[in-house]
Amino acid sequence: MISQRIKELRLENKLTQKELSDFLGLTPKMISFYELGQRVPPSDIILKLADKFKVSTDYLLGNETPAAEKRSEERRVG
Repeated sequence: MISQRIKELRLENKLTQKELSDFLGLTPKMISFYELGQRVPPSDIILKLADKFKVSTDYLLGNETPAAEKRSEERRVG
């Protein structure tokens, strides 16, 4: 799940892998590994990603739906 979220957030924010890797102090290849699910980012990188994209670490890890989806789900149920 985290691999999909990283890629989705990067693309939504119109960032290249190079730009994101520069922000995180990594190589573009490492971003590629994360997005392809070949590596899992360590906790310090997850925290930096959450801060950069203004999302929770739970969201990045797949334990939370985006706020807009959450609200529409609540309307359907409520």
